[in-house]
Amino acid sequence: MMAAFRQAAGAAMLSLVALPVLAEQAPGADVQAIERGRYLATAGDCIACHSVPGGKPMAGGLALATPLGAIVATNITPSTTHGIGNYTLAQFSDAVRHGVRADGAHLYPAMPYTAYAKVTDDDTASLYAYFMHGVAAVDTAPAQKTDLPFPFNIRMSMALWNMLFLDKKPFVADASKSMEWNRGAYLAQGLAHCTTCHTPRNALMAEQLSKELGGADLGTWYAPNITSDVNSGIGSWSQQELAGYLRTGRAANKAQAAGPMAEAIDHSLKHLSDADLNAIAHYIKSVPAIRDKADTQPVTQWGKAGDELNAIRGVPLPQNLNQMSGAQLYDAQCASCHQARGEGSFDGSLPPLFHNSVTGRSNSNNLVMAILDGVERQDGGSGHLMPAFRQTLSDEQIVTLGNYVQKMYGNPDVKVTAEQVTTLRNGGPASNLIGLARAGIIVGVLVLLALLLWWRGRRRKAV
Repeated sequence: MMAAFRQAAGAAMLSLVALPVLAEQAPGADVQAIERGRYLATAGDCIACHSVPGGKPMAGGLALATPLGAIVATNITPSTTHGIGNYTLAQFSDAVRHGVRADGAHLYPAMPYTAYAKVTDDDTASLYAYFMHGVAAVDTAPAQKTDLPFPFNIRMSMALWNMLFLDKKPFVADASKSMEWNRGAYLAQGLAHCTTCHTPRNALMAEQLSKELGGADLGTWYAPNITSDVNSGIGSWSQQELAGYLRTGRAANKAQAAGPMAEAIDHSLKHLSDADLNAIAHYIKSVPAIRDKADTQPVTQWGKAGDELNAIRGVPLPQNLNQMSGAQLYDAQCASCHQARGEGSFDGSLPPLFHNSVTGRSNSNNLVMAILDGVERQDGGSGHLMPAFRQTLSDEQIVTLGNYVQKMYGNPDVKVTAEQVTTLRNGGPASNLIGLARAGIIVGVLVLLALLLWWRGRRRKAV
C-alpha cells in the first residue's frame, strides 16, 4: 500500500509541475505550499467562475446565472484595493469554507463553500499561499455587482440558511474504506464539488443529500445521475472509463461532455493526476444507486444506426421551413458530421447518436441545449465540436429535429416539447423561490403584528 501511495504522490507532483504559475513567486514565499495550493485551486475550478473569457485570471466579473438572478463573481486576486490581498488566513478560510467575507458579509452558495467546507486546514493554508503569492494582482473591480431581488439582496438572510444547511466539519477519513476511496471522497465531496451540480435541491435551494449525485437541473443544462445505478447512473461504466471521461470528456458508446461539464473538465479535471482521477472515479462508483423509474434499461444502450433517407429523396422542401420533417432537418443540419445513419464521425471525435446517454436519458434538456448552444471544448482543437443552432433553427424546428433524433437513435418514449425549447432558449424556468420568500415575510409580519396586538390587549386588561 505504501508503494501505491508513493506512486500516487509522485503522479500528483508531476501534475503540479505541468500547470502554469500565474505570478512571480514572492521572496521568502513557501514555494511548495504555493505549488500545492495551485493544484488544489485547479481541483476546485476557481478560475472558471472568477474569470471572464479573455480576461485576467481570478479578476472576477463573470455573471453566473441562477434561478434568483445573476451572481457576479468577485476579484479574488491578491490586490489590496479590489481583491483579497488584505485577507488573513482566518478570513480566507471563513470565506472559502463558511461563506463569510472579511467584512462580515455572507456569500451566496453559488460559490460552493458548502462543499469547500470539507477542505482540511492544511489544504486551506496551501490555497491561501497560492492566492497570495501565485496569482497576479489585478487592481480593478468587476464592472457590475450582484444585485438580487428582495429579500435575497439582504445577505444576512444567508446566515439563517447556513444555520440550516451548512455542515462546517472538514472531511474525516472513513477508516473502514481504502486510501483511494477516501482520497476520492475528499476530492469529490470537497474541492471538485460534484454534489453541487449533480445533487437535486429542495425548495430552499439546499442539496438533498439523501439523493446524492442523483441528477439535477442547472437551469438549462441537466447534470445527470452519476450514482452507481446500472440503468440511470454510471454503474455499467468501468473505473477506467469513468476516469478517462473525467480527463477527456469522452467515453466511447456512453457519453461526451458539453456545457458546464465540458468547462469543468477543460479548466479543472483534465489537469489532475491520474491517481486523483482514479480516486474520484472509485468513490463515485461507490455512491448508492438511485434509479429513475423511466429508465428501463441502461441509458447508454438505447437506439441503433438508421435513417429515413428514402422518405425524403426527391421530396421538395416546404415553402414554410418550419414544416420540414425531422428527416429533412437531420439531413440538412446533422448528417454531414454525425453521418446519415447517426454513427458519428469517422475519426471518433464526434460521437454516435445511438448508445449515447444524451439521447438515452429520460430528461432531454441536454439534447436541446446541444442543438441550441452547440458543444465547445478547449482541448487544443478549434474549440467547437458542434456549432450552435440558436440563430438558425426556430423553436418549432428544434422540436421536430429533437423528436426525430430521439425516435431514431435514443429512447423513443422521451419527447422534446415546444414549451421546453422556448424555456431553455430563454434561460431556463423561473424560480418561485422569490415569491415564496416574500410571502413568508408577509406572513411573518402579520404573525408579529397579531402577537403585538394580543400583547397590548393583555396589558390593557391588566391595567
